[in-house]
Amino acid sequence: MTISISHHLRTALRGIGLRQVRLICGIILFSYLLSHFLNHALGNVSLHALAAGLSYHVAFWQFLPVAVLFYAAVLIHGGLGLWALYQRRQFSRSLIEPLQLVLGLSIPALIFTHIAGVRLGQTLYGHEKFYPQVLYSYWAGPPWRVGLMTTALLTSWTHGCIGLHAWLRLKPLYERAAPWLLACAVLIPTLALLGFYRGGRDVIAASTSMEWRAENLTSRQTGIPSEQAALETIMNGFLIGYIGLIGAVLAARGVRAISERRGGMITLSYNNGRIVRVPKGLSILEASQRNNVPHASMCGGRARCSTCRIRVIGDHTALPAPSPREAFVLSQVGAADPSIRLACQLRPTADLSFFQLFMPNLTSGERGKPRTRIGQERYLVSLFVDMRGSTSLAEKRLPFDVVFIVNRFLEAVSQAVLRNGGQPNQFVGDGMLALFGLSATPHLACRQAIQAARDIAANIAALNQVLSHDLQDPLRFGIGIHGGEVIVGEIGYRDHMVFTALGDAVNVASRLQDMTKSLGCQFIISEDVYTRAGIAHGSLPQQEVEIRGRAEPMRVRIAMEAADIAALTPSDEGAVA
Repeated sequence: MTISISHHLRTALRGIGLRQVRLICGIILFSYLLSHFLNHALGNVSLHALAAGLSYHVAFWQFLPVAVLFYAAVLIHGGLGLWALYQRRQFSRSLIEPLQLVLGLSIPALIFTHIAGVRLGQTLYGHEKFYPQVLYSYWAGPPWRVGLMTTALLTSWTHGCIGLHAWLRLKPLYERAAPWLLACAVLIPTLALLGFYRGGRDVIAASTSMEWRAENLTSRQTGIPSEQAALETIMNGFLIGYIGLIGAVLAARGVRAISERRGGMITLSYNNGRIVRVPKGLSILEASQRNNVPHASMCGGRARCSTCRIRVIGDHTALPAPSPREAFVLSQVGAADPSIRLACQLRPTADLSFFQLFMPNLTSGERGKPRTRIGQERYLVSLFVDMRGSTSLAEKRLPFDVVFIVNRFLEAVSQAVLRNGGQPNQFVGDGMLALFGLSATPHLACRQAIQAARDIAANIAALNQVLSHDLQDPLRFGIGIHGGEVIVGEIGYRDHMVFTALGDAVNVASRLQDMTKSLGCQFIISEDVYTRAGIAHGSLPQQEVEIRGRAEPMRVRIAMEAADIAALTPSDEGAVA
């Protein structure tokens, strides 16, 4: 048990790279921003509501462990943003990536005036600036200060939303949640800006009272002129230093570009016959983007998917070793072959020939068909069904008779799959792969697959009755069901593209179907699908089986006959509509 935990921990740590650290820090900062925006929105209620909300906001974010985590996230995220500016050699043709980077680098310059006026004033001089003092300083000061704060709020929010979109768009439920998230992305900053405006208007109205000014604009709260001058000096110094730092990074990029060109050019040869010359140091994906060579990459080169995979042709021993992150991603998709690499991570130092494992679909538009996204990652349930005894059946009958029977078998299976919300996907001889979850939640997909297995058994029983006069033995079958994260998209060549799913979950379902032969049963369902479907715990016997290609045994549920599947009922706790 200890060894297993240690193994999983090491695997998880291998999957953490700079982008993952940057993502975690970004989520922390966005959480702070969301809390701050919701606090601003209370200005639509009253100044008292603003003050009450601020007390909770400050109590949480200035709690020492949280404060340490927050400021560490600020420094790390900002530093990694500068590193991204230096390290990224080429962006995709989409404007989203460079826009996110520009917005992120703009934020420190936009918000430091606010930070210096509030946090540094409190730290250095003990100023007690809260909403009344801050709002007064903006709305009673020069008009550009309100514009600067509005720009800072919108820039920070837009940068965070782009980052969240880039992270969540590969998640299975994102497509369904996207309209709601978009509504929140528009509504929250709107309410925050309205609260900022309403609160400022209320403060300006209250400031006409000498009593209010005497209570809220004392030197203890806003500082004396010399302290304000010192803070102004710090602000100006920071802006000069920050702009100089960005300039140094840009200069370093220029020096690197010159150095790489002097260091020599390498030739990259694609499987479609395209040959490009690029400087050493570019990743394969960056080289493709720079030379307008179509290259699949769902995550935009962040090593969060494997759709940019390539297979190196020829000697691969001289290639740079995979980074821990690249090795983790390749291990997740079972790519043990050392000639398979991620194009977004591999930076060759010599001429290289390769072919892409996921080809971008450029021909569907030409054929007048809607384009199918390549390499979309999502949770699907795979159902494999295979007819038993087809070889002996073919020995005793005319070929056309065999084709007729097999087609009737596949028809019966397909009807059951379609009736329960699945999609017949691949027909291999007398077997079929069906996919569930293309338009359903994982829990519902699991239940649909099990219900389809029940209906398949019923349809085959009815078919056996129809063919009883022509069959010495009834048609038999085996079914394997398993679910998991897979890559879905079109694969093939030119006019011969087919939509399918690739991944370990599909392979496991196929092997479970094969295992029904040795175990003498009709159905094998993985524990994951069984649990997600909400089936009563003791409905089917549990067993651990060895799956080829997996290091650890897998728990499955076994049904010997169709009656066992027909009797399955959801438990009260697990039922999911």
